[in-house]
Amino acid sequence: MIKVLKTGLYSSIQDLGRPEFQIYGVPVSGVMDAYSAKMANILLGNNATDAVLEMTMTGAVLQFKANTLLSISGANLNPKLNDSAIRMHTVISANTDDILTFGQTTKGLRSYLAVAGGFQTKVIMGSRSMCRSVTAQTTLKLNDELKIVEYNPYETGKNASVKFNNDHFESSRIDVFEGPEFDALNHDQKEKLLNSEFSISKENNRMAYQLEQVLENKLEPIITSSVLPGTVQLTPSGKLIILMRDAQTTGGYPRILQLKETALNVLSQKYTGDNLKFNLIPYQ
Repeated sequence: MIKVLKTGLYSSIQDLGRPEFQIYGVPVSGVMDAYSAKMANILLGNNATDAVLEMTMTGAVLQFKANTLLSISGANLNPKLNDSAIRMHTVISANTDDILTFGQTTKGLRSYLAVAGGFQTKVIMGSRSMCRSVTAQTTLKLNDELKIVEYNPYETGKNASVKFNNDHFESSRIDVFEGPEFDALNHDQKEKLLNSEFSISKENNRMAYQLEQVLENKLEPIITSSVLPGTVQLTPSGKLIILMRDAQTTGGYPRILQLKETALNVLSQKYTGDNLKFNLIPYQ
C-alpha cells in the first residue's frame, strides 16, 4: 500500500482511459499527458496501460507501506525521498516507511508517478482512471491507501534512466488536422485561425481548455455530433474550446480542428496565459 499523507492540489489515479466506452456517453478520461505517463511506466518495465498517479502543479506526500520501485516523469515537482532530492526519469528504490514528497513545479504542469506493476486500484469499465460520474472519487483524499504490488527493489537495476524531450514543455506549436466543419469557415477565418497566436484562458481543466482570443463566427450550430479529446469547437460567441480527456462525447458547436495526439500531450503541460499556434498538418 501507499498511504496519502497530503493530496496535493489535484492528484488522481489515471491510466489510458476508456475510449471503447465513448459510444455509451462515457468520457475517455485517462492521463492528460500520455507521453510522460508512458515514459514513467516504460522505465519500470510496466505496461503502457498501467495506472499512474497524475499530479498537477503541487504534488502529494506519500508514505510507502511496502517495498517498490518508482519513476517520475513529466513536470518537475522537485521530488524528494526521505528529504533527499531524487532524479526525474530514473528508476528509484523505495522501502517500507519511506516518505515521498513533492514541491512546486519548475517546468511543466503535470507530473506522473509510476510504481512497479502499476497502481492496483479498482477497475471500472476496463480502466482505473478517476473520472467524475464514473468513479466514486475524482481526486485523492487524505489517508487514502493505494494498493500496489510489493516488489523487491533489488531484483532489478535501479540506475536506468532516459532523456526527456524538453520541447514537450517549451514548444508552442500545436499540430492539428482539419475538423469536420473546417471547410465551413471562410478564407479570412481560416487565415486568422492558422496564422494567429492564441493564449490559454483561466478556464482550463481536465474537461476543456478555452482560449482568450475569439474568432468571428457566423456559422450555424450543427446537429449534436461526436467529439473527441482534442476536438476544437467554435462557439457562437467566437470562443475556441479545446476538449481534453474528461470531455463530453457529443457536442453541437462546429468542430473546426482536431489536435494530433502528441499535441494534446503538449497542451496538457501548459499554464494559463501560455501561448500556442495551430499548425495544420495533412491526414496520413
